[in-house]
Amino acid sequence: MEFFTLVLSGVLSLLVPAGFVLDRLAANAIRDPLEDAEVLAVRIDNTPTHQLLQGRVDRVRIAGRGLFPLEGVRIAVAELETGAIAVDPADLRDGEITLEQPLNAAIRLVLDRADVNAALRSPEIQEYLEDLSFSLALTPETEGQEYEFIDPQIEFLADNRLRFQVVLRQEGTEEQIQIQAETGLTMVAGHQVQLIEPEVLINDQAIPPTFLVPLTEGLSRQFDLRRLEESGLTVRILQLQVNPDQLAIAAILRAEPDSVLLNSSEN
Repeated sequence: MEFFTLVLSGVLSLLVPAGFVLDRLAANAIRDPLEDAEVLAVRIDNTPTHQLLQGRVDRVRIAGRGLFPLEGVRIAVAELETGAIAVDPADLRDGEITLEQPLNAAIRLVLDRADVNAALRSPEIQEYLEDLSFSLALTPETEGQEYEFIDPQIEFLADNRLRFQVVLRQEGTEEQIQIQAETGLTMVAGHQVQLIEPEVLINDQAIPPTFLVPLTEGLSRQFDLRRLEESGLTVRILQLQVNPDQLAIAAILRAEPDSVLLNSSEN
């Protein structure tokens, strides 16, 4: 959602009544907050042009390759196409973006396996992981103990499966635990990620189902996109595909009026 918000803000921040929106200017507005963009193209359809002065656009199409939202974090492919966009021109002059009608959009993201692992080693992600600790409750022996991530790695497998490996170090000691988790992924009705035949090993020992089942059920609830509907945003995943090289996601979303409030002056 952060990527969609970034793109939407970059385009709509140019819809001020001081002139016309050009595709090149829109691309620059999206590129500006990114660390880098290898390829970025924007096409804005607007007939008649005077609709721009009223905060309206017929359609926006964006295609990006090699986008870096953070240093060392690369999105291989990002494509977005919106339907008609209408925003309040008065709010727009005050630097805010408020939808006046529902906004529909389609988005497609592709992540390369090598890029994901490079991102896990990037300064931004490493700093986040170094600050991250949690109570590990996979077994009675580890319940309540504090650990930190070391050397996380992910591997994309065939048949929509992936494997994640990480070393956990108990805070204040040199004790380390090797974690390996593997699972398949599928979507339920387009709104919930379901884990298929998950397996978790701790130091090469499988954790008991009595601990694995509530863990996977909790993760599935966290990945339920229906939670966004309370804020007026509906998201449905059309494709979630994993192969040994890439992970691809295609989704449609609908934002209801007043559900998207952005401050263009901050972008």
